Amino acid sequence: MLTQVSWVALLLVHVIPALALFRPALITKLYRVEATSPLFLLFQHRAALFLVVCLICVWAAVRPEVRQLATCAVGFSMLSFLWLFWAAGSPPSLRSIALVDLIGLPFLAYVAWQALKPVG
Repeated sequence: MLTQVSWVALLLVHVIPALALFRPALITKLYRVEATSPLFLLFQHRAALFLVVCLICVWAAVRPEVRQLATCAVGFSMLSFLWLFWAAGSPPSLRSIALVDLIGLPFLAYVAWQALKPVG
């Protein structure tokens, strides 16, 4: 049960950025990128990729056999952002996004421990 709850928590970490695919105004609100910017399309694509991460979390919550790969995908998404955020000098405009990812790390650690522990 705790594993499923953890996957749902990881889903929640990614759902708002994914919703930007359907509500493009969220892109401006979350990332301060205006609709007139050439980067806006890139952020829409980013939202689509977050939708994929959300689907992976749902799939992992109900199918134990995909949890190892799901852990890698979700972990790479979260940890790469946090590393890039830190390497860029922790831009204040992205601090709330980094904070949400940091809050998700204990859930990621738990699902990774469950998915990657030796069987038997």
